[in-house]
Amino acid sequence: MSDPVATLKARQPEHSFLIAIDSDGCAFDTMEIKHKECFIPNIIKHWNLQAVSKYARMAGEFVNLYSKWRGVNRFPALFMTLDLLAEWDAPMARGITLPDIPNLRAWGEKETKLGNPALKAYCAEHPASEMPDVHQALAWSVDVNKTIEEIVQGGLPPFPYVRECLEKAQAHADMMVCSQTPGEALEREWAEQDMDKYVFCINGQEVGTKSEHIQFASEGRYEKSQILMIGDANGDLKAARANNALFFPINPGEEEKSWQRLYEEGLDRFFAGTYAGEYEASLIEEFDKYLPATPPWKR
Repeated sequence: MSDPVATLKARQPEHSFLIAIDSDGCAFDTMEIKHKECFIPNIIKHWNLQAVSKYARMAGEFVNLYSKWRGVNRFPALFMTLDLLAEWDAPMARGITLPDIPNLRAWGEKETKLGNPALKAYCAEHPASEMPDVHQALAWSVDVNKTIEEIVQGGLPPFPYVRECLEKAQAHADMMVCSQTPGEALEREWAEQDMDKYVFCINGQEVGTKSEHIQFASEGRYEKSQILMIGDANGDLKAARANNALFFPINPGEEEKSWQRLYEEGLDRFFAGTYAGEYEASLIEEFDKYLPATPPWKR
């Protein structure tokens, strides 16, 4: 099996521009169904939060969908969800004991490829008797993937104007998927819509962080001003900035309008070299208003 990182680093450009595209919640309207029907029910089940399920849902939805952490990898998102519950009086008044996960947190801090393959390998090195929380996390994450495969099926279409943007950009730019979703799910979802033909690579969490995806694919081969990250979360903006690349935001709840704006003006500016500066800054200023840092129960 080929090494995806080595393949990315070795690939030579076909065009002078590079576009990296996030998938869940950005290209596809999959965020709501995945988190509300797959991730959060499995958090409640595997981490014994049945007694505070209402609050666990609210915390999980805020972290993953309606905050500045939207789109974060599933493991840090789990940590944040549990932390929000721990500092929230209402659920703690139920007398619950939240799961203690010190080993999982330590793994999450040092591992860059935060996915099931890396976690499975770590579990193989550390028995459940030594690190029960790590093994419990693997069982949870595996069940999340199974539930997604069962529920998110039938070919969810991309947001309007996504396909039009890809068709417009393909003559000028090399394009790749840059996501923290497992690669298997990404490949299935892009193939179902016959959209994998537009991208040279589909990068999931197994390939590393989004910042690393862009770095591996671009370093020494593209001008920084000719790299664009398209995303719907602050993590996407950070990935772009970590590589001195440009960023186009897909505003949560206004995805169709965002893609239409990219199609009608954003791509033209990017290829013409007039994107950076005032235009990009105005888009990011608007984007920031969609992603608060404070949950509604604290306001």
